[in-house]
Amino acid sequence: MERNEPNTETKRSGPGEAARKAMGRRDFLLGTATVGAGVMLGRKVLAQEDVAEAEPTIPAAAASSGNPADQLNIAMIGLGAEGMVLMDAILRIPDIRVKAVCDIWEYSLRRGARTLKKFGHEVNSYVDYQEMLEAENDLDAVVVATPDFMHAEHAIACMNKGLHVYCEKEMSNDLEKARQMVVAAKTTGKLLQIGHQRRSNPRYRHAINRLVLDQKLLGEVTHAYGQWNRAKSDDLGWPKDYEIDQATLEKYGYASMSHFRNWRWYKKYGGGPIVDLGSHQIDIFTWIFGNNPRSVTAGGGIDFYQHHEWYDNVMAIFDYETEAGVSRAFYQVLTTTSNGGFYENFMGTDGTLVISEVPMRGNHLLKEAHADIGTWNQAVKAGWLEKEATPAAPAATDDVVVDVRVSAALGSWPLPLEIAKPVHQPHLENFFNAIRFGEELNCPAEIGYETAVAVLKVNEAVETGQRIMFKPGEFEA
Repeated sequence: MERNEPNTETKRSGPGEAARKAMGRRDFLLGTATVGAGVMLGRKVLAQEDVAEAEPTIPAAAASSGNPADQLNIAMIGLGAEGMVLMDAILRIPDIRVKAVCDIWEYSLRRGARTLKKFGHEVNSYVDYQEMLEAENDLDAVVVATPDFMHAEHAIACMNKGLHVYCEKEMSNDLEKARQMVVAAKTTGKLLQIGHQRRSNPRYRHAINRLVLDQKLLGEVTHAYGQWNRAKSDDLGWPKDYEIDQATLEKYGYASMSHFRNWRWYKKYGGGPIVDLGSHQIDIFTWIFGNNPRSVTAGGGIDFYQHHEWYDNVMAIFDYETEAGVSRAFYQVLTTTSNGGFYENFMGTDGTLVISEVPMRGNHLLKEAHADIGTWNQAVKAGWLEKEATPAAPAATDDVVVDVRVSAALGSWPLPLEIAKPVHQPHLENFFNAIRFGEELNCPAEIGYETAVAVLKVNEAVETGQRIMFKPGEFEA
């Protein structure tokens, strides 16, 4: 998951291949939870009072298809900032009814329940997720958006209860717990979608699957670059009227209210910025290169936030064994500057893909001057690329001399897809459609686990100062 607090401010040919190899997921995609006869109110139901924070902008409730068989009843565990972002997307999807919400913080719980009620969702509110699972008998699925260290406990409990789960990334800050999540999905036959939402983003799927992997417009992809830079941030604080008592904090694993609010700073609760932010993009490296990394080298440290346990900056280099040879990827995450924001570059012998969840930061291909123009024009004719917007620099003439050390400028060819939906909505739609219609998950547990292995090893590489080699079979749960 990307945030959990109020703030003004994710060897295979593509998504789903690991799942197809590991097990026939389509054989159980249509399994759902048993529908019960009634809804019970838990002891911890709270009044939906006003809280002292503006709510995110939520659209009008999505229309129903009119087919009761298409409706899914869901619950949400975790209503911090990321939970509210997911709620925003869920409210745009037809035939999804939120029946229950759970959060240990009264502040978030009331805000979330009030927002849902405003858009026609009558929900029961719970502090304890176990009480919610016992009381709610007509759920089909649960969306989990809690801190990383609780993902495994919440997701496994829900699957054991017969419910499908959408779980925010990272699967866990502990690989053994992440492995247990994969096992639980297999043994229960329940769907487990991990929140690497770029896997369902139409622009990413179009650019990577069609233009890079199928049409090979980039030629041989030899290198990748990704970054997520975020501006300096301070202690989040909290409304004193909504402070959680110490006994409750300790019951749910937190040392203090400050730890609860700023959990990303501490090793017990999360994996640091390389996990919070880098996980989304490192996952895409594997998608592009068609294989998991064979090694990682990394540097970084606690250079600015001296009171944090996790590194505030990390720079990592991954090596990938591909069909054409070795490819390398560089990734950086900085938390003291927002320069450049977040985007990914995939560089090949014939061109480069520049892409980001925010189109203004990347939404085009760059053609090398020597690349076959006919192939690119065919992509334009097919509607897969826009017409060239920025022509390449002219060749040398009597009046223009090009330095022999400088390659000709690359022309820019914009991607044609503009996405009007919030970035998480297509991934949630994929999850719900897998339950209802048998659509294949774009990021099942097996793929989420592979990414967790690659990303969590970066912290080990920083700590040891050594190149980490991945062992055979290490990416299999």
